[in-house]
Amino acid sequence: MDSFRIRVVLADDHPGMIAGVRHELSSVSTIELVGTAGDSTALVALLAEVPCDVVVSDYAMPGGEVGDGVALFGLMRRRFPDVKLVVLTMLDNPAVLHTLVTQGVQCIVSKSDAITHLVPAIHAARTQGRYFSPSIERVVSSVDWNRRSRNPDGVLSQREAEVVRLFASGLTVNEIAERLHRSKKTISTQKAKAMEKLGVERDVDLFRYAMENGLVAPASSGGVDPAVE
Repeated sequence: MDSFRIRVVLADDHPGMIAGVRHELSSVSTIELVGTAGDSTALVALLAEVPCDVVVSDYAMPGGEVGDGVALFGLMRRRFPDVKLVVLTMLDNPAVLHTLVTQGVQCIVSKSDAITHLVPAIHAARTQGRYFSPSIERVVSSVDWNRRSRNPDGVLSQREAEVVRLFASGLTVNEIAERLHRSKKTISTQKAKAMEKLGVERDVDLFRYAMENGLVAPASSGGVDPAVE
């Protein structure tokens, strides 16, 4: 058994979460934490340098140069196709989880569940299996997978949904353009197209759509979510 080691990189912008996960994994003989990152920039740089089998990543990590959420996971899939993914998140909105699952993410752990669920999730990810912690399983099992009318992934393109999410998280068009390495004109066009598709004319209605469909967490939720800090 000693020869079987899963090399794990952890990405989270909360030092306390990193410390807690590090402690939990330290007693697991089959898992080796080979690095940590506080944002997407550090994560991508680390993956380019350190051999890794599984990444455990928060969904929302503001501040990184390559974005976060679906955009980050898509980049990881393209650039590091052999690295498996476990998403660790406070978000439990059906629309967010629907998008993750339809994007091929099969291992998701809620931060509201016991941190011990990370261990089986990491093992499942390494073997291309499926693992949802209890809170995630309850939401996923309640999703009507044939109903797409309120699902952002079914209404907006991936890029439009990411622009809406970042805008609703408090970033300006200029800041979104800088973060996603696109022109201001492109971001403005994608935002306008998203509003047209959704049939909204005011920014406040775009914010409401983002909140109701889980693109950002409500400010009144139990804990502080990185997406709205």
